[in-house]
Amino acid sequence: MAPSLGYISPMEHDDTAAAEAKIPASGATASEAVGEGSPFEILNPGGVSAYVFNCDHASGRIPDRYGHLGLDDAVLGRHIAWDIGAADVTRRLSAHLDAVAVFSSFSRLLIDCNRQTDHPTLIPPISDGVIIPGNADISAADRAARIERYFDPYHRALDGVLNSAVEAQVPALVSVHSFTPIMDGYERPWHIGVLWNRDPRLAKALIAQLRMNTDLEVGENEPYSGRDMAGFSIHHHGGGRGIPHLLIELRQDLIDTNHGAEIWANRLGLALVALGQQRDLFTIEHF
Repeated sequence: MAPSLGYISPMEHDDTAAAEAKIPASGATASEAVGEGSPFEILNPGGVSAYVFNCDHASGRIPDRYGHLGLDDAVLGRHIAWDIGAADVTRRLSAHLDAVAVFSSFSRLLIDCNRQTDHPTLIPPISDGVIIPGNADISAADRAARIERYFDPYHRALDGVLNSAVEAQVPALVSVHSFTPIMDGYERPWHIGVLWNRDPRLAKALIAQLRMNTDLEVGENEPYSGRDMAGFSIHHHGGGRGIPHLLIELRQDLIDTNHGAEIWANRLGLALVALGQQRDLFTIEHF
């Protein structure tokens, strides 16, 4: 079946198209999917696009039981707690492409759902020089509980969405993240980075499409690398299934306003739809 890859312009929908919709995905219980403390959100569950979006670091929320991990609100608003602007862009992409999107609803400081579960930064004791008191010397039981309460339900929800999607067409997973303009004193020149590991199909095609705009600085496996196996989502859900996949990194100062988020959602949406003409991208293939 040919992939569904239409585009809905900003004038063809209103803001209600991006309203939250929490439902149980296949493999997730209702208690995991609704109510206060839900570890994930599924937006536009009836979306028909071949693209499925996920946002691993959508929120800076810390559940009450963890007492803000000993941090104040100012710290929880910083990039160490969430990917600034990434969720906003993802919601707009979901609306523009009529695509399903899955979001984490907890801070990466509580547990980072884009890390392997045995990685030392899964529950970081320090982040960008900031000590996280609530993560100091946590017990094995607390670590296991965070995985069970937050990490596993989020990934089960994304698994469920992809399981449903593949019944109709071969889906493509696009994971949306954001990065700081400056890190360790270095001004990062890229406007956007496209990360990939073994499967080059979607990433190479998107990079070529974006670089048609010569004003854009497009990084390939920059400012991070998709070959870093500390990451989890695209390796597990994309590479593991053999579906086309990539991870997008957007520079935070370009998407930290509604206007900037809409510019980039529109730009990416049009580029992704253009890739739909390349039907050979939407096949199952293991690399």
